[in-house]
Amino acid sequence: MTPPSFAARIHLLVTFVLVTGAMVGGACLGLLLGGRAAAVTAGGAAGLGAGTGSFLARRQVTAFFQPGPGPRTDGYAEGIADAVFVSIATYQAAVFPLIAGGVSEEERDARRTVAYRVTAFDGLPRAVRVSAAEALEAVDQGRDAERAGAAMRALSLTVYDHRHAR
Repeated sequence: MTPPSFAARIHLLVTFVLVTGAMVGGACLGLLLGGRAAAVTAGGAAGLGAGTGSFLARRQVTAFFQPGPGPRTDGYAEGIADAVFVSIATYQAAVFPLIAGGVSEEERDARRTVAYRVTAFDGLPRAVRVSAAEALEAVDQGRDAERAGAAMRALSLTVYDHRHAR
């Protein structure tokens, strides 16, 4: 017979503590409300309920302790990549506003700062980081909206490719 896994042992320990606590709590409540017979009944019912619930949730508990996905499949990198795209897009909108003079210099600087800070987060995939740097360079120059748009489209495709590269 193989020994139980770490997750199964943790689940057994948690189940023991949960059932014991439920039985003691039920017994105390039963003792307060109706005497010894009620304490035994309430303690047994609470313990049985806690044990049944723990038994039904064992897959979710053991799955929690299983090794997680690698760095390319976790949501953190995808979320940061999306945040980079959005922050650079808002910076681009400040550099190339639809209405001349529609964005103040302070707002443009604030959006630029946010874009650079989000791009510097750890966990950002290298391909997205390189594409974001190219987009920031194109937007920073502020002369050619077509070039900045092309760089943003390339960044968008890179973020999309990273999300679906699993």
